[in-house]
Amino acid sequence: MNAPFVGDVEPVDAVQELRAALAEHRIAGDVHYGYGLALVSVRGGLTIWCDGQHFRWRVGWNQKRRRAVYNWHPALEPARAARRIALYYAGLRKQRAHRTEEAS
Repeated sequence: MNAPFVGDVEPVDAVQELRAALAEHRIAGDVHYGYGLALVSVRGGLTIWCDGQHFRWRVGWNQKRRRAVYNWHPALEPARAARRIALYYAGLRKQRAHRTEEAS
């Protein structure tokens, strides 16, 4: 059973477009859909989900408030969202590579 849709675009359509736009940045992802949300899961632990109005992805942790910090972008602009996500993902991969080098 799926929840009623309340966004600007169908979430699954938006994430399909986002996945295609991410592929242009050489980032592969898997699409999943259900309960009124859709998401793109990218290797390395990055997940972007969409409710039909916004794409959202986790970018950190606020220790003081003990909660995750998220970026968002309008679901009507998957290509621009993909560019922002690609920039974030590149930084995330560099951080992980640096940690791996330090551990060696």
